[in-house]
Parts: sequence; C-alpha cells; structure tokens
Amino acid sequence: MHLPALHRWLPFLAWPRPTAELLRGEFWAGMTVGLMLVPQGVAYAHLAGMPLVTGIYASLVPALIAVLWSSSTRLGVGPTALTSLLIGASLTGLAEPGSAHWVQLAAWMALLSGLLQLSLGVMRFGWLLNLVTSPVLGSFTQAAALLILASQLPALLGLRTTWSALLDAPSPHHFDLRAMAFGLGSLALLMLARRWRSGFPAAMVVIALAALASWGMGLADAGVAVVGPVPSGLPAPYWPGWLPWDEFGALTLPVLVITLVSFLETASSAKVDHARGGTRWNENQDLVAHGMAKISSGLCGSFATSASFSRSAINLYAGAKSGWATLFALVLVLATLLWLTPALYHVPQAVLAAVVVTAVTGLIKPMGMLRLWPVSRVETTIGLTTFVLTLASAPRLYWGVLAGLVMNLSHFLYQRLHPRIIEVGLHPDGSLRDRHLWQLAPLAPQVLALRMDAELDFASAAALERRVADELAARPELRSLALFALPINRIDVTGVEAFMRLRALMLSRGGALHVAGLKLPVQRTLERAGVLHDGPDLRAWRTDAEAIAALQASDVKEAAPAG
Repeated sequence: MHLPALHRWLPFLAWPRPTAELLRGEFWAGMTVGLMLVPQGVAYAHLAGMPLVTGIYASLVPALIAVLWSSSTRLGVGPTALTSLLIGASLTGLAEPGSAHWVQLAAWMALLSGLLQLSLGVMRFGWLLNLVTSPVLGSFTQAAALLILASQLPALLGLRTTWSALLDAPSPHHFDLRAMAFGLGSLALLMLARRWRSGFPAAMVVIALAALASWGMGLADAGVAVVGPVPSGLPAPYWPGWLPWDEFGALTLPVLVITLVSFLETASSAKVDHARGGTRWNENQDLVAHGMAKISSGLCGSFATSASFSRSAINLYAGAKSGWATLFALVLVLATLLWLTPALYHVPQAVLAAVVVTAVTGLIKPMGMLRLWPVSRVETTIGLTTFVLTLASAPRLYWGVLAGLVMNLSHFLYQRLHPRIIEVGLHPDGSLRDRHLWQLAPLAPQVLALRMDAELDFASAAALERRVADELAARPELRSLALFALPINRIDVTGVEAFMRLRALMLSRGGALHVAGLKLPVQRTLERAGVLHDGPDLRAWRTDAEAIAALQASDVKEAAPAG
C-alpha cells in the first residue's frame, strides 16, 4: 500500500517522529490537559446523570481512538458540558438517572450517534455542517449554558429541597451551609485562576484541596453530599442489550441533535487548530474518528463524547504540537482509573457543580446576538427564536435547535426562490447598476435589460420568468430582452426550459433574446440542449461591453454577433 493511502487509513502514522525535545514539550502540554480532563469528566458524568466513573471512561478509550484517527490531533476529546446536558435532558422521564436502564439508554445514544457520524464521514457528507448557521448554533449554545447553570445551582448552593418548596416556605434551613461554602468558594477560586492563568489546571488543584478539607472535617459522615465510592480499574466491554422499538424511537431525535451539536463543537475547535497550524481541515476524517470514539464510549458503558473547546484551547496554549500530548494526558487518566479514584470519595458534589459552572460561563455572551442585528435582522430573529424555544422546550431542548434549523433552511429556500433580479442601466463610471436605484436611463429603447444574481435552476427560473412577464405587461413597448448572465454559474433542466420559453416569448413580440457573458458550464449545457444556436431571435455576446455596444447601436437587428 502506498504511503499516502496508508496515512489516510492510519493517520497517526503521519505524526512527527518523536524526539527528546518534542516529547518534553508534549509531556507538559499533556499533563496540563490531563489534570483538567479527570475532574471535568467526573463533573460532566454527573451532569449527564451517569455513574461518575463513566466520565473517566469517556476520557480514556474514546479520546485515544479519536486522536489516532483524527486529522485534528490537538483536540481535547472526551465529555463536554453541552453534550452531557443533551444526554441528561433527553433521557429525563425515560429512566432513573444513574440506573442500569439509564446507562443502557445513554450507551445506545453513543452507539447510534457514533454510527451516524461514521457513516457520514465514510460517505464524505461533511458538507452537511453548513446547514447550521452561526446564529442558530450560538443561540442554542447560550440557552443550553443557562440551562446547565440552572441545573447546577441546587448542588452549588447546597439546596436540600426543590425550588418550589423553597419559594413556598423560604428558610435558610433548606440550604446546607457547609456545602454552599465549598461550592461558592471553589467557584471563586476557579474563576480567579481562569483570569490569572487560563492554562493552570485549577480544577484538579481545587478538587484535591476540597477532598482533603472534606476528609479532615468529616463531611461525608455529617450528611454533606459527596461523590462517594468510585470504582477503580479499566472499563470492561459492555453491550447495552436491545431496547424495545418505542425506546429506540424516543432516542431518534436526541441522537440526531447530539450528532449535529457534538460535531459542530468539534468543528469550532478543529478550525482553530488547523488555522494555527496552517493546514487544511479534513472534516470527513474527523467525522470518522469521532464516530469511532462515540462507538467505543458506548461499548465501554459510557456516554457520547465530543471535542471540548476549552480543553482544546488549553492544549494549544500549552504548546502541544501533535497527538503525543494527548497520549501523555491519557496516561494520567489511566493512572487515575487504576489507583486514584478512591481519592474522589470525599469531594463535595458542590465542588463538581462549581467545575461545571466555571466551564460554561464562557459560553454565555448576552450581547452576541444583538450585535448581529445590523448585519441581518432575519438571522438575528431566527437566533433569538432558537434561544427562546430551547429554554421553553426544556428538558426536550433539542426542539430548539431543530426549530432553528428548520427556520434557517426555510429562510435559505425563500432566498433561493426569490433571487435578486434587477433592471440594469449604464452608470457614469461604466458599470451596470440597478437602473431604478441609481435613476439611470434605459440601456436601449424597447429593450428590457435584466441581471439575475443567482443560478438559473428550478428554484430561480420561475422568478425570472415572472419578472419578465410583469415588465412586459407594464411596458407594452418592450420588444427584446437582454440577459446579463455573468452572475449565473449553473443551469439545470428547469433553467434550460425557462431559457427556451423566454426565447420564444421574445420572438412572438417581434424581438430577440440577447445573452451576454455566459460562463462556460452554462454555455455548454445550453449547447447540449440545442437551444443556443444563433438566429433572429437570439444573440449571444461574450462580454457585457459588446452587448451594450450592440444594443445601443441604431439598428440592433443588423448588429453582428461577437460569438
């Protein structure tokens, strides 16, 4: 097998050859990310309603597979806040959090999402990412971040009851003040550390200090909510077993949304990675790699993974050059699984909530959508609607992103069905511009000169014919149509048929159809259809200037065609 083909199937073979200098830098970058990966994995497992050890499982095998087969080797793959929230919200009402059935459903979500991503990557469908615009994803992410914060507030504040019970009978006795102190204190330390030095593994340090303090104060015996026992050892192979068809059906929409959102998370990090490295992002290879990672996570009894923007950024900030840094980080995760999980027993759950809150506060940018208003009011409205629907549909918050996707596609189709078609006139600077906007004279007597800034296909053909018909009805003196076709870069069968009808229409009025600036793909399609042959009813011009000169001549019928 040739080397390029081998690198395609086994991308890790293209990693730089390890040297002492390279490995030294990769080691420290890997340790920095690894010290964040363990506490975040545990915290995000809690957010997803999973046993806490599965967060560490999701940080080991899936991350290893992703880095070996991905084209973006510096991404921090593992549990993420957004994906974990989607899992927890989607399974609410289907099972009890942390139960065997819950784990089974979460594993199937990882398997199905991974199979879908793997299939999309193999079929080279990475272009589907373009269906989701930045306003839709940004609004969904911000709404989800607010929901994450709301879900973590009870644990962060040591709330012993529900919010409704607290509102009915307000009392400080509803709060565990010791848990609140640990939660708010940890949050303050994490925020200060992030402002002081973003690459510092503050989460691991804070969790270690909290565990020591909790053990020394005997909080577990005093009734404070702590992590509790976390099993040691490597994950065992896990097969979730078949589900009833109605449960598979209930997972369909959540799986689609998790697949989309998790890979958009990956895309946001991968684009930064490749931009800094000066390389081209292979989105299809990353679809394959992250699909395999999700499948491996499900087969370990864990939940769906993604690429964390914060951990990926810290990996880059710490100086990682290749996938070797991730391998060093995974060594630390492996050591934690084998020997260090008992140290998590005394960590207050309020501290885990602080880790999650710190991670998601960076996603909340309340002024971000409003800044888009001057750019596009429609897209801003779609984004704000996505935001509101995501909040309103909780815990089934995937309806928010689906509604945003439908609105965005509807807006796209509306624009395609209503292309920009203008009547052009000759501007004093020599360019063709909107005649009515610039108050220009007609290009030539008895000639309707139009330019359509779109492809001439099934979506736009009817709009062009309708515009011509309306103009001819309003201005009976018009005899000929001049179509300045330079913006048209593609034509399909419907467009060819519209072209034929326009040619016949001009002939019936005793005039002709003049076409200027046809691009080669469009010209060849029309020639194959046999509708571009010269005649009294058709004149084709290579450039706009030639067409203008001919149209403005005293006798258009006698003007010799330039091509």
